[in-house]
Amino acid sequence: MITPLPFILLIISNCFMTLAWYGHLKFLHAAPLWKAILFGWCIAFLEYSFMIPATRLFAQQGFSMGEMKITQEVVTLLVFVPFMLFLFKQPFKLDYLWAGCCLLGCVYFVFRSQ
Repeated sequence: MITPLPFILLIISNCFMTLAWYGHLKFLHAAPLWKAILFGWCIAFLEYSFMIPATRLFAQQGFSMGEMKITQEVVTLLVFVPFMLFLFKQPFKLDYLWAGCCLLGCVYFVFRSQ
C-alpha cells in the first residue's frame, strides 16, 4: 500500500534542496563564495535528512529506482517553479508547462508496467 509520507518528506527535502542550490543568489549574493558554499552545505544536510527516509520508504513500498527518480524530478519541478516565481520574481513561461507535460510522459512510461 502506498502511503503519503514519502511524498511529504520528498516535498520538504526539495524545498531545502532548492534553497541550498539557489538561495545564496538571493540571500548571499554579495558574500564570498566560501560562505555561499557553507550556507548550501548546511541546508543540504537538512535536505538529506528528509530525502534518505523518503527513498527508503519508497523502496519499502515497492518503487523501483527509476520510479523513485522520476517521482523526484516531478516533485522538483513542482517545488522549483513556485520558488522561482515568488521568491526570485521570475516571469512564468509556457515552456515550464510544456516541460511539465514532458515529465508526465516520463511518469507514464516509467509507471505503465504496474
